[in-house]
Amino acid sequence: MTHPYLLGAAHPRVLAHRGLAAPQDGVAENSFAAIAAAHAAGAEYVESDCHVTSDGHVVLFHDDTLARVTGDPRAVADITLRELAQQMEGLGGIATLEQALDMFPDIRFNLDVKAEAAAEQVGRLVAGHAGRVLLTSFSDDRRRRALTAASPALPATSPGSRTLTRLVVAVALGIRPWARRLMRGVDALQIPERQGRIRVLTARLIRWAHNAGVEVHVWTVNDVSRMRELVEMGVDGIVTDRADAALEALTR
Repeated sequence: MTHPYLLGAAHPRVLAHRGLAAPQDGVAENSFAAIAAAHAAGAEYVESDCHVTSDGHVVLFHDDTLARVTGDPRAVADITLRELAQQMEGLGGIATLEQALDMFPDIRFNLDVKAEAAAEQVGRLVAGHAGRVLLTSFSDDRRRRALTAASPALPATSPGSRTLTRLVVAVALGIRPWARRLMRGVDALQIPERQGRIRVLTARLIRWAHNAGVEVHVWTVNDVSRMRELVEMGVDGIVTDRADAALEALTR
C-alpha cells in the first residue's frame, strides 16, 4: 500500500536538497529562507537534516559543527537555540523542526536524523504530521528509534547504510528473496548512483524495488541532463540542490 507521503504529488519526485540555498544572496542551506525558496519554486518535497541544540531543540542543520556554515567551530549540540539563531540571522534564519512543520503545511519533509540525541525527539515531533514525513538516517538503529517514537503514527521511511549495503549485495548476487526481505516496511530507497567504485543504482535494483512497491530516489543530482537520464531509467525521485531547474525540466 502506497504511503500518503507519496500520494497526490508530482512524479517524478523533486526533493529540494536542504531547501533551495542561494549563498550569493546570503541564504544558507537548511535555513528558513532556503525552505521558503524551495516552496516558492514549487517544490513539494524538501530534504533536510536534524540535530539537537544544547537546550534540547531539534533544528534543521546538516553538519555536526557550525564551522562550515557560520565559521563557529562549536558543535550544534554545544550551542543554545538562541545562540544559533543569532549566528543564522544573516544567513536565512534557523528553522526548528517544529517551526518548519507548522509554517510549511504543504511541504512533505524528508528528514535525515543526524544526531543520536535527536532520534526520539524527532519521532515525537513528526507523529502528528506522519502523512507528509519520511524518516531516514545513515544509522538503521537511529532510524528505527525515531520511527518507534512516532508510533502509533507511521511516517514513511528509507533504510540506513547497513541495510542498503546488504541490498546492493543481494541485487548483485541475484538473491531476490533476500532483497525483498530487506525492503519490507520500506517506502523508498534513497541512494547515490555510486559509492566509490561500487555501482549502487542498477536497472535490476530499480525493477526489484518497483516489484516490491518501493520507490527509488537518487542523490544528489544537479545536472539536468543526468536527471532526465535517470528518470528514463525508471528512477522515481531526484534529490537536488537545483530544485527550481529540476522542476522546470522534469515536472513542467
